[in-house]
This record gives sequence, C-alpha cells and structure tokens, in this order.
Amino acid sequence: MDEDIIIKVKDVDICFYVHNEGVSSFKQWIFSFGTKKLFQKKNVLRNISFEVKRGESVGFLGRNGSGKSTILKAIAGVIPPEKGSIEVNGKIAPMLAIGVGLEPELSGYENIKIGCSLMGLQRHRIKELMQNIVDFSELTHDDLRLQVKRYSSGMKARLGFSMAVAEQPEVLIVDEALSVGDAQFKEKCSKRIDEIREKGTTILFVSHSIHEVRRICNRAIWINQGDLMAIGDVKEVTEQYENS
Repeated sequence: MDEDIIIKVKDVDICFYVHNEGVSSFKQWIFSFGTKKLFQKKNVLRNISFEVKRGESVGFLGRNGSGKSTILKAIAGVIPPEKGSIEVNGKIAPMLAIGVGLEPELSGYENIKIGCSLMGLQRHRIKELMQNIVDFSELTHDDLRLQVKRYSSGMKARLGFSMAVAEQPEVLIVDEALSVGDAQFKEKCSKRIDEIREKGTTILFVSHSIHEVRRICNRAIWINQGDLMAIGDVKEVTEQYENS
C-alpha cells in the first residue's frame, strides 16, 4: 500500500444474519420441519471501495441504517467483511458509539487501563496519562470507581472520548460520540479534535450535523442503503446529500 494511503477499503461487502420473517422463534422453526430458515442474510454494505490519505479528515454521511457506522466498525476491526479487504497502515483510536468498547461490569478506572492497553499503550504510559484522562473527562473520583453500567450516556461519552484522545492517535474514529452531553463538554471535544487534526491525525467522522462535518472534514463519503453514492470534496458531497 502507498505510504501516503493510511486506509484502503476495496470491494467490501458486509452482511448480518437476522431472524427470517415468519420465524420469530426457535419453536416455530422446529414446527416448520426445516421448511423455513431460522435466519436470513441481510446485505448491509455492497461493493464499497475508497482510500484515505494520511492527515485527511473524512466525514461519513447517510441516514440511519445506511451503513456508515458499520464501515467504521469494520475499519476498526470490530466487524469482519464478508467480501473484499480493508488495510489500515496505522494505530486506530476508535470512539465508535456511546459505550462501545467499554466493559459495563468494570469501573471507570479499570476501563481506562484496559481500553488504553487495547490501543497499544504500555502500562507505564497509561500510568503517566491517567490523570490527563481523568481531568479531561471531568468525572469525579467517585464516578470513576463506579461500574460503567451505572453511567449515563453522557458519562460514557466523556470517558470514551477522553481515552481516545489521550495521546496523538494516527487514526481517530468518531461516530456520533458528541451527540450527547452538555454543550460545554462538546465544545471542549471539538477543540481537541481540531488540535489533533492540525497535528496530522487522520480523522473519520460521523455526525448528523452537516455543519460539523463541513467544519471538521475536507472530504466526505455518502452511503445510502449500503451503497456508496458519492465521495469527494466535503462541500460538494454534503450539497448532493442535502439535495437528495
């Protein structure tokens, strides 16, 4: 892969298996004597191909269920593609969705240690960054001693985002992570995204706010019902999306 290319997605299909219509339970399947399938394959993404250069900020557009979050999960290694290939030439700091990647039975402190380890940080470096993560999240000592399953959506977003941007990541994935929480913290997160973008981090950004996509990103990808509709300059693609 070209050194200037940090992410290469080629001919990717992603499928999920869902309950077949008319077979909502295992019991119904048994009494159909095998004449009905319990599950059916649903194509979520079809033949998706694009490349992202180092230092680019790419916004992903699409209505709910279009597949934009699914392709980001595939890039992060959470979901394997059914067909095609995904190459990533760098370390990813994923902020995929509220609470994704956090272990609900563990405390905030324990999640910081495990989450940062999974992002490739050594134990001594996590110890050095711990206070910075805590300070950025604005969660109290008592909050961080609680199990994450006791957290509100806003608290989970604070913890997850603070971990993702603790260091300068090579690739930052932000998927609707700023859709909850108070305005002051959202502004703080936006400023941090601007800082790491200016220092050369590649950003993959999902938001229903066209204004935010235009502010943060220089390119955009529009996905509709699993198909790639457009890719290119952020102003041009967002205008196509708005006029669709």
